[in-house]
Formats: sequence, C-alpha cells, structure tokens
Amino acid sequence: MRGVNISGKNKVPMAELKKAFEELGFGAVKTYLNSGNVIFSSDEENIGSLTNRIETTIKKWFGLDIPVFVISKEDLEDILQHAPDWWGDENKEIYDNLIFIMSPATFAEVWDEIGEPREGLEKIQDYKEAVFWSFSRKDYQKTNWWRETASANISGKLTIQTANTVSKINGM
Repeated sequence: MRGVNISGKNKVPMAELKKAFEELGFGAVKTYLNSGNVIFSSDEENIGSLTNRIETTIKKWFGLDIPVFVISKEDLEDILQHAPDWWGDENKEIYDNLIFIMSPATFAEVWDEIGEPREGLEKIQDYKEAVFWSFSRKDYQKTNWWRETASANISGKLTIQTANTVSKINGM
C-alpha cells in the first residue's frame, strides 16, 4: 500500500490489516514491519481484480483511499533477476530503491515527468513496471529523481521500496 504509516499519516495497524486480508479469503497472510507491505496467497490471477478488492477493503476498514500495488511473487522474482550490477550491493554510500510504477502509468510517462537522472549522483534502469534507482546518500537532495518522485503530479503513480525491504519481502 502506498503512503501508509508515514510521519503519523494514513495510520494502518498491521494486525488489523492482516485480519482484513484474512477476511478477504487470502491465505498465509503476513505483514512486513509497519510498512503497508502484505504478503499473501490467493487463487485469483487477475491483478486488477485483486487490487480493487484490496482498495475497497482498505476504504471500508480504515476509511482511507490508499493506492495499492499488487505483484505476484513470480513477477517480483523476475524483476529482481534483472537488477543491474550496480543496484543492491553493500556500498553504504549509495541508497538503492526499487520504484514500482502503478498501472495505468508507464515508464515513458514517469520519464517524461521526471526527466534524466543527475549524472554522477544517481542511476536508473527500468524493467517492466519497475525502475531500479540508486543515488548518493550524501547528495540525495541534489538528485533529480528524489525531488521529482515526491511531486504531486507523479507520486500517486509510484510506490518506492528500499532494496533491503524488497529483498526481505521476496524472501518471505
């Protein structure tokens, strides 16, 4: 779920969120930290239908209109297998993120709105509905993508996770 439990806004208790997903009939429901990430199993193959059901339930249970991004384990694994060599390494001076582009938005739209990364400060590479993004921790405020991904025009089309979070979720 995009934008929950950040700076006291859009509060969603994870225990209640887990119950909501169980009531939807999903199996093996787990939440990750206080992040709004939920791992679950379902026989439903239509991602659009899953997304709508979850968004409706979030509205009903918590009174929030929260954008939801659903991705299958197989698709997430495929994306991670296509990570560039420079993404997700142990370099503590670099901050690695995975940007998920929420349908119906496309990478071309995101690129048109944000523009090129700042040379020497950040790198991006797209693959399917994701963008691998890395930037210098000490110079993050100078990057183009840091400032622009938070802008009102584009922020509702994206959800951003750290490489560490994505790795942990993928392993759950």
